[in-house]
Amino acid sequence: MDSEIYSKYEIIDAHAHIFPEKIAENATVNIGHFYDLPMESCGMSKQLIQSGEKIGVKNYLVCSTATTPHQISSINEFIARECRQTPNFYGLGTTHPDSENIEADIQQIKSLGLHGVKLHPDFQNFDADSPKAFEIYEVLQGDMPLLIHCGDRRYDRSAPHKIAEIHKNFPRLKLHSAHFGGYQRWSEAEECLAGLENVVFDISSSMAFLTDDYLRHLISKYGAENCFFGSDFPMWSHEEELRKLLGLGLTERENRLILSEGFKNFYGLE
Repeated sequence: MDSEIYSKYEIIDAHAHIFPEKIAENATVNIGHFYDLPMESCGMSKQLIQSGEKIGVKNYLVCSTATTPHQISSINEFIARECRQTPNFYGLGTTHPDSENIEADIQQIKSLGLHGVKLHPDFQNFDADSPKAFEIYEVLQGDMPLLIHCGDRRYDRSAPHKIAEIHKNFPRLKLHSAHFGGYQRWSEAEECLAGLENVVFDISSSMAFLTDDYLRHLISKYGAENCFFGSDFPMWSHEEELRKLLGLGLTERENRLILSEGFKNFYGLE
């Protein structure tokens, strides 16, 4: 991609996964097997930066999820350490509905200087609208934002209607809904989630599967200010994802909102 095209934009990657070097390769392989998709890269910080530098990414929202409660503390410490070492990382911590002390997990996330929570109901094996998950949302509501994986045609754990149920019960929760609100369930997502206050979306892991016309439709339905550019690293190439976005023929204002301005507004960044 011509550097003159993307150099005029401030670009934030609103959805990227990183893992400790000793497990990054296995973690990436497992993700590929889970989704039956080839991975673009390996999920290490240095490779994330190398990929993002090709399009001039300024900041990265980085996260990981705890598949069991005993992983929570070490993952949060890892994300915080990576953020200290790489100042343009913006880190989210994690917790788990089966945690013995969710409030303590959130306090650790705050004390480490992280900015919110990432959950993946499918990986973590819980229903997004379960009573135990509601305990997490109760602690977060009015305080820290939640990035939650949404959708998968094989499972119902993070289906769009469950995300809508979260909003119904916790309307003040700042809800960052991944993958246009419903990976592989995009039409259901727009029916359930469009127009909900405090609900925003990233567009990661979507553009490879949807037509340009439908992508433009979703962005119009949700509002460009509520749609954030994201790579879902290590799944996709930053360069290819940006090429697809800019190929939609959106207005300059819409591109700027999607690439950085909407994210900064939602997360309270200057």
